[in-house]
Amino acid sequence: MATDDLRTLAESWLADDPDPAGRDEIRALLDRLPDSAAELADRFAGPLTFGTAGLRGRLRAGPNGMNLAVVTRAAAGLVSWLAAQNGEGPLIIGYDARHGSQQFAEQTARVSTAAGREALVLPRPLPTPVVAYAVRKLGAVAGVVVTASHNPPQDNGYKVYLGAQLGGPGGAGAQIVPPADAGIEAAIQAVGTLAEVKLGEPGTVLGEDIVQGYVDSAAAVLPTGGARELTVAYTPLHGVGGKVLAAAFAAAGFAEPAVVAEQAEPDPEFPTVAFPNPEEPGAMDLLLALATARGADLAIANDPDADRCAVAVPAGDGNWTALRGDELGLLLADHLMRRGTPGTYATTIVSSTQLKALCTARNTPYAETLTGFKWIVRGAEELAFGYEEALGYCVAPDLVRDKDGITAALTVAELAAGLKAEGKTLRDRLNELDTQLGVHRTDQVSVRVDDLAEITRAMAHVRANPPTELLGQPITEIEDRTPDADVVTLRTAGTRVVIRPSGTEPKLKAYLEVVEPVTGKLADAQFRSGTHMVQLRKEVSAALGL
Repeated sequence: MATDDLRTLAESWLADDPDPAGRDEIRALLDRLPDSAAELADRFAGPLTFGTAGLRGRLRAGPNGMNLAVVTRAAAGLVSWLAAQNGEGPLIIGYDARHGSQQFAEQTARVSTAAGREALVLPRPLPTPVVAYAVRKLGAVAGVVVTASHNPPQDNGYKVYLGAQLGGPGGAGAQIVPPADAGIEAAIQAVGTLAEVKLGEPGTVLGEDIVQGYVDSAAAVLPTGGARELTVAYTPLHGVGGKVLAAAFAAAGFAEPAVVAEQAEPDPEFPTVAFPNPEEPGAMDLLLALATARGADLAIANDPDADRCAVAVPAGDGNWTALRGDELGLLLADHLMRRGTPGTYATTIVSSTQLKALCTARNTPYAETLTGFKWIVRGAEELAFGYEEALGYCVAPDLVRDKDGITAALTVAELAAGLKAEGKTLRDRLNELDTQLGVHRTDQVSVRVDDLAEITRAMAHVRANPPTELLGQPITEIEDRTPDADVVTLRTAGTRVVIRPSGTEPKLKAYLEVVEPVTGKLADAQFRSGTHMVQLRKEVSAALGL
C-alpha cells in the first residue's frame, strides 16, 4: 500500500477513534513514516472479522486489532442486530483479567444501555462458564464475554452467546453459529462513525449471588455421598478460575486443592509461561512440581478463562503424565454412563473415534459434529455430554451449554476419588477401556505460522498432492468438507488423519489416530500403537509440505 494511502487511512481512523491512547499509537506510527509503513499496512490491512468465535486479535490501535474503537463498533453492531431479531431480555456482559477486558466490557454495557437494552455486568473478572451460565439463568437475550482464552498476553477477544429465544434448538446459552455471525458482522459494517454511537449508563453490576449460584449448581452436578478423599494440585495459569474452582470444590465436599503460588492470582502478563495454554510444552511444569511435592493423586490446570481443563496423573516412577484431551473425554463419558446419565454423547470430527466405539458397545446415542462447542452442544437436543480433544468438556449441558473447566474438574475429581477408594487409578480405568475397545492412540502435528497464507498454501498442497498410503496401508478414503469447513480427512484401515487450520490461533493442525486391536497383551498393543504413531507423525509432517 502506498505511503500516501496509508496516511489517509490512518488520519481517517484518528478522526474517529474514541481512545486517546489509541490515537497516540497511530500518531507515533505516522510520525515514523516511511519506516513504519509495514506496521501501518498490517494494522490497516482490513478489519477484524466477526466470525463464529467472535473477535480475537492483538491489542493495538487500528481496524486490524482489538481496541476500544473496534469493540465500540462491535457492540453497536451486536445491539443493533439483537434489536432487528426482536430479541427480548437483558445483555449479560462478563470479562477476564486480560489487558483491556474490563474497559471493553464497560464500553459494551454503555452502548447497550444507550440503545435501550438492559446491560447486566458480572461483578469482577470471572470464568467464561459463569457468563454462559448467567445467560441461561437470567433469561438473557445474549451474553458477551471479553476474553482471549489461552492466547498469548498481547491478545484479547470478544465472544457472544445467544439466549433461548435466538439460540435455536439446543443452543440456549450457547456460542453463536451461522448465520448469526454473518448477520452480526453485517450490522457491525453498517455502523457509521463512532461519534454517532451513543453511550449510556454503565449498566447494572450484578452481585456475588450470581457467582454463588454458579458455584452451588456446579457442586450439585456431583451426586451426594460419593467418595471425596483426594489430594489435588491445581493451577489457574494466572487466570480467573482459582477462586471459583476452590469454592466449587469446597461446596462439593473436597479438601482445598494445593495451588501453584506463582500462578494463583490473575496476571495479564502470564509471566511464568511462554503460552498460557496447558496443552503447550512447559505450561504445567510448576503444577507437576507442586503435585510431586504434595504427593498429590491428581493435578488439574484450567486455562486462563477456565473453560478448559487439563489433567495429569502419577506415572508410577515419580514422574507425571498429562492425559490427552481424548483420554480425559473418554474417562468422563464412561463415568457419566456408569452413573446412569441418559442422552446423547457427542464429540467432533477431529476427536478420537474411541467415544463412538464406547457408545456402540453400550448401545448409547452418539453424535459427531464439526469442530467447536458451538456445534457440539447443538449435536443433540438431549445432550448428556460433549467434549473436544482440545481439553474442552461439557459434563452438565443444562447448566452450561458450553465447555466448562470447573465442572469438568469436579467430575474428574469425583471419578478419581471413587477409583482411589477401590485401589485403582485413572490409568487403570483407561487400560480397562483400551482392553474392551482397542487402543486408540491420538496425537497432533501443530505448526504455528507468522503468515496465515502459509496455512492456505499447505491446505491447497494437501488437496492437490494427498499421500497414497500411510504406515504402508493404502488410503481408503479422502474426505474434503469444503465448503462447509476447511477440513481434509485421510483414512486407512487402521489410521485416520484430519487436517485443518486452527479456529483461534495461527496454526495448521493435523489430528492423528492409530487404532490397534488388543488380541494378546494390552501392553503389546500399546507399544505397537506408539511405534506406529512416531512413524505417522513423520509421514504427515512431510505431507503437509511446511
